[in-house]
Amino acid sequence: MNPHDWYTEHRLDFVTRTLERSEERSFADHLRLCDECTAAVRELERDLAWLPLGALPVQPRPGFRRQIVQSILGEQRSAWPLWAAAAAVAASILLAITAYVPGKRDVARLTNSLSTQTMELTALRDSLSIMRQAARVLQARIAMNGHQGGLLIFADNISHRWNVVLHGLPPAPPGETYQFWFICSDGMVRGATVTSDPSRPAFITLGMPKEGGAVVGAALTMESTANVSPHPRGKELAHLML
Repeated sequence: MNPHDWYTEHRLDFVTRTLERSEERSFADHLRLCDECTAAVRELERDLAWLPLGALPVQPRPGFRRQIVQSILGEQRSAWPLWAAAAAVAASILLAITAYVPGKRDVARLTNSLSTQTMELTALRDSLSIMRQAARVLQARIAMNGHQGGLLIFADNISHRWNVVLHGLPPAPPGETYQFWFICSDGMVRGATVTSDPSRPAFITLGMPKEGGAVVGAALTMESTANVSPHPRGKELAHLML
């Protein structure tokens, strides 16, 4: 392993600001001298710029941000796993609610809300795990009706699942839908329909199809909702090969 390999392996950590302060300074100094890493970092920042960050920024305590990201990505060094930390926080919140919020209806409503957020956290951890372990990242830009969007695929060879992201495109016209396809050695295999919203990306996680042979690529088409054929009939918007 040569010195440059460290910078290659920690590009995503630099973009997500999970390096320690000294490591971040070293990486920033390296970027001033390395065109390859600079281009890769800019590409990652462009691809991840649309990720929804709903909370207002708050300055975390030193090391807290790195600890949380490592926990989500399965690299936690603490003795507590992520679910235990989340359970402890959840228990504290519920105790506070029980003590200060009168009425069983409010407690039940807030409990349901917490349960929903826990499920969303689990889904986010799963999605980030696939993105972190992706052996391949495929991207296609799509222009449609004045909108600039694209298709992004994170292919994980360990779990044999793909995270598929559609972003920036308008909703499908009435009677039509965005359809994701696997390109296999024996032909096209229908993957899933995708609902698009220009204001937020659409995520789907797919396992590899059981039929069609080896997966060699992917495609996105605009299909009529009446098309139940196992073959694409509509306009092709993106075509990606492994």
